[in-house]
Amino acid sequence: MDTRFKTIIEPFRIKSVEPIGITTQEQRSQYIKEAGLNVFHLKSDRILIDLLTDSGTSAMSTEQWAGMMRGDESYAGSPSFYRFEDALKKVTGLEHIIPTHQGRAAERIVFQTLCTKGSLVVSNMLFDTTRANAEAAGCITKDIPCKELKNTELESPFKGNIDLEKLEEILTKEKVSMVVMTVTNNSGGGQPASMANIKACSELCRKHHVPMVLDACRFAENSWFIRLREEGYSETSPLAIAQEMFSYCDITTISAKKDGMVNMGGVLALNNPEWAQLCKNNLILTEGFPTYGGLSGRDLEALAIGIFESLEEDYLRYRIQSTAFVGRGLQKAGIPIVTPPGGHAIYVDAKAFLSHIPVTQYPGQALAAALYEFAGIRACEIGSVMFGRPLPDGSEEPHLQELVRLAIPRRSYTQSHMEYVVEAFEVFKNEMAPKLKGVRFTYKPEVLRHFTARFEWAD
Repeated sequence: MDTRFKTIIEPFRIKSVEPIGITTQEQRSQYIKEAGLNVFHLKSDRILIDLLTDSGTSAMSTEQWAGMMRGDESYAGSPSFYRFEDALKKVTGLEHIIPTHQGRAAERIVFQTLCTKGSLVVSNMLFDTTRANAEAAGCITKDIPCKELKNTELESPFKGNIDLEKLEEILTKEKVSMVVMTVTNNSGGGQPASMANIKACSELCRKHHVPMVLDACRFAENSWFIRLREEGYSETSPLAIAQEMFSYCDITTISAKKDGMVNMGGVLALNNPEWAQLCKNNLILTEGFPTYGGLSGRDLEALAIGIFESLEEDYLRYRIQSTAFVGRGLQKAGIPIVTPPGGHAIYVDAKAFLSHIPVTQYPGQALAAALYEFAGIRACEIGSVMFGRPLPDGSEEPHLQELVRLAIPRRSYTQSHMEYVVEAFEVFKNEMAPKLKGVRFTYKPEVLRHFTARFEWAD
């Protein structure tokens, strides 16, 4: 792209369009009430701008659609699998490539197969489904993000790093099954980890004979941040940066619904042949034969193409700049966000924005519900509803942060859509935010409660 111009343009043309739901605020007030103030219960055709997740919501390219036409649906040994395998080997450098229907399936297989019950799974910060799968396998999870992450306003370049000092202490003193590095750090505001931190984490793991897992859902975006912000990488291609990142791990799990640029698919890749065979045996129980792993041949073809499209420089430059455009617009409007802006999403600091709502009344959940009602925008709470922990006295230990994530689907919305998001927040701030109430649970499931919980407005 020509660097003389400030305007961000999408590096693609629109070939097919899909209508979006136009509703009134009065209608949305009724819809969110029927949904129990939980945006996961809303029908998608009632959403104007859907920023609930960037997972599986991307628009596929003409090359991917063309590739899908040659998808071979043989149960075993499909040529589509071998094209998928070749692509993943080139990107990750790992020897054993196992397809799964999505990332959480890969996580389940890894934790169930290779973890020891009662041991620790340590991370810079696990996401909700990753944590649930680790704990379902009988593990204890522990997050040790870098100290900079606690300050949402701090403009530190790599707030997704793991705390290396704490990691060495834990590896020395406790029984650890594996260390998981999440790139980018989704739960912590979409913040990247540096190559130096990833490498140092790997060295500590190998010193203590503990496998390192790279949770690489957004590996391409993390690679671009390394190129932008870390000394020595400004002229390195995103592919080469990604390959170096993967060289430091023993295992990777990838939800290809993010930087794989597909609507469905996941990857489990590793080098150890014995572990690989055990994982394949586990895979067959629920996913299918190891050369399709719960995916159609069409899915495998689309992923083999999309994995490289996510590493294209023009795309990544546009992707990171367009997300930052939303973040800087919100900051200008006086909306507190996690800074610097992440790659796949902007995280609004609901605790700071709605300071009159106590944490015990879930300001993030209140903001997500009210934002939909006010402007038709669906976003996701990343806070104490998602991550709060029960305490022995019946109360809850709140999460580190109370955030609302605006996850931006890849190649789906234009700049005018994002301008609407910024404007909606600016008006919301003046008209609705000051009088907004908190929420309380009316239904609270024990596991992954944010997906199915229901709420009412608090008094």
